[in-house]
Amino acid sequence: MNKIDTNAFLIAAPKSNSGKTMITLGLMQALVNRGLKVQPFKCGPDYIDPMHHTKIAGQPSYNLDMWMTDEAHVQQTFTQHAAKANVSIAEGVMGLFDGAQKDVGSSAVVARLLDLPVILVVDASSTAYSVAPLLYGFKNFDKSINLAGVIFNKVASQSHFQFLKEAAIDAGVHVLGYMPRDQRLAIESRHLGLHLPGENQNREIVNVAAELLENHVDIDLLLEITQKEIQPLTNQNIDTKKQFKIALAHDEAFNFSYQANRDVLAELGDLVEFSPLNDEELPEADLLWLPGGYPELFAEQLANNEKMKQAITEYIESGKALIAECGGMMYLGKNIITKEGETYQMTGVFDFDTSFENMKLHLGYRDLKGKDISIKGHEFHYSNLIGEEKASADYQAKTARGRDVEMPVFRRENCWASYMHLYLGKREKMLQMIKELGL
Repeated sequence: MNKIDTNAFLIAAPKSNSGKTMITLGLMQALVNRGLKVQPFKCGPDYIDPMHHTKIAGQPSYNLDMWMTDEAHVQQTFTQHAAKANVSIAEGVMGLFDGAQKDVGSSAVVARLLDLPVILVVDASSTAYSVAPLLYGFKNFDKSINLAGVIFNKVASQSHFQFLKEAAIDAGVHVLGYMPRDQRLAIESRHLGLHLPGENQNREIVNVAAELLENHVDIDLLLEITQKEIQPLTNQNIDTKKQFKIALAHDEAFNFSYQANRDVLAELGDLVEFSPLNDEELPEADLLWLPGGYPELFAEQLANNEKMKQAITEYIESGKALIAECGGMMYLGKNIITKEGETYQMTGVFDFDTSFENMKLHLGYRDLKGKDISIKGHEFHYSNLIGEEKASADYQAKTARGRDVEMPVFRRENCWASYMHLYLGKREKMLQMIKELGL
């Protein structure tokens, strides 16, 4: 099969909060405005940035995570979807070389594996010519990484940009342009996660970013230096027989789903979505999946939907299989207690409350091992559990560095619930989990 000529690049930064997300979303919108088909990707385990990508590009965004899965899966995921697009954009995670251990799982490892040119976003708000040694270091630290160009963020003026441009030229790095400071971008990219993708405020900000990038970044040069040939995958011999009926919760309260998980579920069964917020009945299903999300923001509405709560309770009592991740697990507890101290009654399947009072961040990769199962995923939440429900003793969670970590797994009948966001994007991993549930 002939190779396909396309464009692909990875947007990275020296550190977090440099403006990667804003630049990524702005470029996606600018390229979509030009009539190009954009395929988004996200390095690392994040489930919020891909939601924003998908809204803008109109294509599902896929995670490229070298810790939760393996090289072959990352290569296949990228190639399969990049081959169908005009431009593929992968948004990096943290700093370019920041990984779970040294650079393991970092954006740099993904760029190296997939031979992706790297576009570095540098926050220039308090610097000028000093970016020269920074850029020189990033260009020369690892010669296997192709640092193709730089975009400066938060540039004060054309004069400021001239200092930065001279620094980049002396460091031997292509200068693509800059994002100027603009009051219309007052909400930083790190706050985008507080607003649901598609909200008017977010769309307005992204449109402003796209306009500024069109005016101040040489997008034609960007496309010129990020040309890439992709060898399409040969047809995979996939068993198309649908084995299960699967119901996936998806609404404003429950929407943290890895796209690769959804794809495998759709291969294995007839996949239908439902809304715990708005529906009163469950679809017919062998497997019910409650993903993470923002149930605390919709706690009153969830509490008032008595018919749905009863339907889920009866489903579990019937012995059918259910997976609940993070926000889905909260929904299966007795109550959600907001940070203001308001209490809202949930399904009561498990004897614990989820409290947002005295919030504390729990964050990181998780390697979960049981008697017959090994799963990787990610934990990210601010809530705490209060109650008498005992966790299953069959599972032990470890961090990416191999340290034991407290992350309880709760079992009731064939129901499996935890704070962990599971990455089961490979068919064999999903089948392993389904077997664990007794299906």
